[in-house]
Amino acid sequence: MSQTLAENSIASLPPLVEPGPALDAGELERYSRHALMPEIGLEGQRRLRNAKVLVIGAGGLGSPALLYLAAAGVGTLGIIDDDSVELSNLQRQVIHGVGDIGRTKLESARDSIAELNPGVGIVLHPVRLDSTNALEIFAGYDVILDGADNFATRYLVNDAATLLGKPYVWGSILRFDGQVSVFWDKHGPNYRDLYPEPPAAGTVPSCAEGGVFGMLCASIGAMMVTEAVKLITGVGETLLGRLLVFDALASRWRELRITKDPEAPAITELVDYEVLCGLGAESDQGGRDESSVSVEDLQARLRGRNTGERDFMLVDVREPVEFEIARIPGSVLVPLAGIKDSTALGKIPRGTPLVLHCKSGVRSAQALEALAAAGYDDVVHLEGGIDAWLEMGDPGAGLE
Repeated sequence: MSQTLAENSIASLPPLVEPGPALDAGELERYSRHALMPEIGLEGQRRLRNAKVLVIGAGGLGSPALLYLAAAGVGTLGIIDDDSVELSNLQRQVIHGVGDIGRTKLESARDSIAELNPGVGIVLHPVRLDSTNALEIFAGYDVILDGADNFATRYLVNDAATLLGKPYVWGSILRFDGQVSVFWDKHGPNYRDLYPEPPAAGTVPSCAEGGVFGMLCASIGAMMVTEAVKLITGVGETLLGRLLVFDALASRWRELRITKDPEAPAITELVDYEVLCGLGAESDQGGRDESSVSVEDLQARLRGRNTGERDFMLVDVREPVEFEIARIPGSVLVPLAGIKDSTALGKIPRGTPLVLHCKSGVRSAQALEALAAAGYDDVVHLEGGIDAWLEMGDPGAGLE
């Protein structure tokens, strides 16, 4: 639950981390600009060096966060990621470079951090965070930075941090909009007080589907590090109990107050977060939904269409720029927005079988629902979208 910011915010918190040993001569010079500020000083810098911070994701938010945490002198940085660097990442994921394409993001991030500050210890977690490993991983860190791009991970991070009594800094970005806050259940609200229930699956596009303003990652990532440093050193007033919302197009920040919901059920265990967010129903049913087809099925249909044995229309519901970057042979572009508002239905014949696809299957499922509501029948969509198609190598060879 959120409301307009009240005058009295949650009080400043004591330092999260005890000071470590005295700084050596090189560290005194490196961190002198921090030490000159009485709010940080040498003691605050020793707290930073003694801190252990876990960053979830070395992507859009994790990239600037990791670089600034390392520059600030945080002693140990843990990174969770199981992805590899792609060319499309470089528009915003500034910890990686052209030479890192194809490498794991963990390896790339590790090398960039070591180049920036070799005094930082780096712990790599090459796993997909889930209910089986979150508590064990989180237990070794003082504070967590959540830069995940999906709701299942956000609820998992919240619940695991709550069970362990740990604070975490949360950030979110999409297109030109960003949000950032601090959650710490034993001192204030948690993520479920802001968003009690996840949105219905497919109703909120990912950055890969909706796009993201690259520079927004730096704005929100830097704010996340600011909050982590304040938690560690105990300086200033944290965002616990407050939500910052940034509109990059208008260059405006808004601030909302978040309060604990006294009637919210207690978090007592981790659950299946894919199911919570409506992503696990298909696999729970033991098979593919009748409304979806596999890459192999589509390939067979395309071959049959080429020989005149089958007739259907392959509809790509992505945006024009995505269609220009990569497409499935024989597809016709009809963006989702025109299907949902009915302005593009004239491009889609009735009485012809339809196979829809998007990037990963989310938007094509929405298009299928809209077409069914408009009276279309014999409509299916590609499971996993063009991502699944491209993972097969070149399944469309010879089809055009």
